[in-house]
Amino acid sequence: MVLDANVLQTLTKVFAAEAWRVIIDRTVAIASKPLAAGNAPSEVVRRDREIGALDHFLATSGWDLWGSFGDVVERTSDRLVRWWKEPYSAKAVLILDGLSLRELPWLLQGAKERGFAVHEVGANASELPGETNEFARALGFGSRSQLQNNGGGLAHKLQPAYAECLDLPWKDCEGLINSTPNWVFWHHWPDSKVHDGAGTGQGLGILTRDAAQQLSSDDFWAFVERLATRPRLVITSDHGYAASGHFPDADGEVGQFLKKTFSSGRSALGAGDAGPFVPPVALQINSPHGAHLMALGRWKWRSQGGYPTLTHGGLSLLEVLSPWVELSQANFGD
Repeated sequence: MVLDANVLQTLTKVFAAEAWRVIIDRTVAIASKPLAAGNAPSEVVRRDREIGALDHFLATSGWDLWGSFGDVVERTSDRLVRWWKEPYSAKAVLILDGLSLRELPWLLQGAKERGFAVHEVGANASELPGETNEFARALGFGSRSQLQNNGGGLAHKLQPAYAECLDLPWKDCEGLINSTPNWVFWHHWPDSKVHDGAGTGQGLGILTRDAAQQLSSDDFWAFVERLATRPRLVITSDHGYAASGHFPDADGEVGQFLKKTFSSGRSALGAGDAGPFVPPVALQINSPHGAHLMALGRWKWRSQGGYPTLTHGGLSLLEVLSPWVELSQANFGD
């Protein structure tokens, strides 16, 4: 799809912070529209392509905006730390690993159907690169697994809280929520499904159907309701994912460069050669997690085992933006 002329004109005239605000607001608006389970797989692909027009701008004439992304777009980790200081008597955070903006409609529809008050809907930046343990470290945990069985200790930034990290059915998760006022619960879904469906012939359609089932289920919302016995609950993620199976092929020298540089991934640690290509297909990014070379935009290339169809760690909107949904049960009011 082609980027709207008015949006393009705006993006080329404003400063970086305003450009990113326009880009993120438009991405959230496209992704968050209501979905019906019956046509969700095809509609999610259509929306993915519509957002692809923004990715195309960010990989061509607007590629230099990525240099400011880490400075002007608030990271989810920083947003959580800031929110945690709000004077609620109790609070909870549900981190769904790898949840992207594509899944927002199921959260918003489910919340509405079950009478939740929705206080804020938006998107924040993942760490760069968008990887699980980088997010955990940004919150002061050594790794994601450290949260299991309240193993986070006293060094993390969401104090005081009971922490848990599991990949259990929602019903089992519900049963674990005790009366401790503050909770941080990190669930492996949907990232576990992203990696299960990353191989050739799998991908976005299977994950979309699974998301529709999981996030519309009574068990999931019973778990959410248990967490939301506190005045406020935030549902967010550590990073999103790229539906790289729908990306165009990188042929010739570009494809060879991307395969050599990234293998089957989307980032490489350290300062590296970004190649001679104009516009670039990789960018050097320096973040709190060090220097990384990161794949730019929507390209796929053949690696051992074929084309990964779901992945994360590079520079495209739906892999570097995480949803932010702040809820409360109606009886807590504002």
